Amino acid sequence: MITRTLIRQKVVQILYAYLLRENTNAGAAEKELTFSLDKAYDLYLYLLLLMVEVKHFAEDRMALRRLRLQPTEEDLNPNLRFVRNRFICQLEENNELAERRKGLKRSWKDDDDVVRRLFEAIEHSTLYCDYMNAPAEPTYEDDRALWRKIYKQFIMDNDELDSLFEEQSLYWNDDKTVVDTFVMKTIKQFDPLMGADQALQPQYHDREDPEFARTLLRRALKNAGTYRELIDEQSSNWTGERIAFMDTVIMVTALAEVTSFPSIPLNVTLNEYVEIAKYYSTPQSASFINGILDATAKKLRNNV
Repeated sequence: MITRTLIRQKVVQILYAYLLRENTNAGAAEKELTFSLDKAYDLYLYLLLLMVEVKHFAEDRMALRRLRLQPTEEDLNPNLRFVRNRFICQLEENNELAERRKGLKRSWKDDDDVVRRLFEAIEHSTLYCDYMNAPAEPTYEDDRALWRKIYKQFIMDNDELDSLFEEQSLYWNDDKTVVDTFVMKTIKQFDPLMGADQALQPQYHDREDPEFARTLLRRALKNAGTYRELIDEQSSNWTGERIAFMDTVIMVTALAEVTSFPSIPLNVTLNEYVEIAKYYSTPQSASFINGILDATAKKLRNNV
């Protein structure tokens, strides 16, 4: 689930903080990087568990309505289609999710008001009403499609959730956009034949990725001074003070990758960091970084 694109972003974030403080403690930086990557996977698990918790809320509310002094016919015989949705029941019973949740420090029970408001928004939507009142019994595909649409419409762009995640982790606001894509991928990949043994997204796409992360950060910290000199040479028309500090950090990280991982095509590395610049730096940064990196990286590769 944690792609090299996300790893590069994390390295840039941590390198920025360490170089800004003029701290070159590689051991501490690597621990912070590992922690940040672990938190990204925790967010993936929390978002899967959020969908399950919405189902639990709906069930609990039905149970409470049956206990009213004068329950209505609807209270006594509710429409169970939402809580019996086969996709969400399969996710609820997932063995891997159940095992991994044991290591999480928080539960959605700590934020039950957020869950309540999320369900109420879903309940009052046309999407929900159409599903609940469809004349034909839903297929598994219908059930899975409902949750894919719910996630996209109510969870991906949810200001309350964004604020909550920002409070819980410094990293999660930047992570959520990437993690959302993997939650959607997980929903799409669920197979009813797998039952509770359906595999979730692994933490890393490749076994080499954790080492890629550590090496990239380590080399960037160690050689930051050298790389900055090379950048200055190629940016003769720009004084060091005029170059945004984030631009420098992005280019230092890119040059660390160029020299440490020659098997990665140069254009792939450059494109990755230009995209990071578009997100993290100024509007003019992407084209500036592209030009400086292209000249500097080719020079470095020729000397490797």
